[in-house]
Amino acid sequence: MKANVSSILLGVRDLARSKQFYTEGLGWKIKDDYGVSVFFESDGGSLVGFYGREGLAGQVGADPEGSGFSGLVLTYVVRSEARVDEIIAEAEKAGATILKPAGALPWGGYGGSFADPDGYIWSLGYSDQGADQPYAE
Repeated sequence: MKANVSSILLGVRDLARSKQFYTEGLGWKIKDDYGVSVFFESDGGSLVGFYGREGLAGQVGADPEGSGFSGLVLTYVVRSEARVDEIIAEAEKAGATILKPAGALPWGGYGGSFADPDGYIWSLGYSDQGADQPYAE
């Protein structure tokens, strides 16, 4: 296998609520809506989509009632501290749970994190260290 992700599928409990959170709250654009799943415009990154939690769990042979920290964190690297603050504010307004308010990070960067309505954790960050950051925007 190569170190690459073809797409990221998030199993969600309420597809309509998740679509609203990401489209109206965070400004994502829908690429394809198949009713049981939704995929968003990738803007050059990995394809991200939602699938009903039970259906997705069934496809991969897992229990849909997982709980606690899954060990998965989605990261979003931006080019300024101000943009981190803007996105955290957008997410909170859209109904996200702020897990760590934006601020200085122990390694010298700046960031914060939030959980979407289904508990998926997004870590936002900025660092002026190095020119080869994996910028999302």
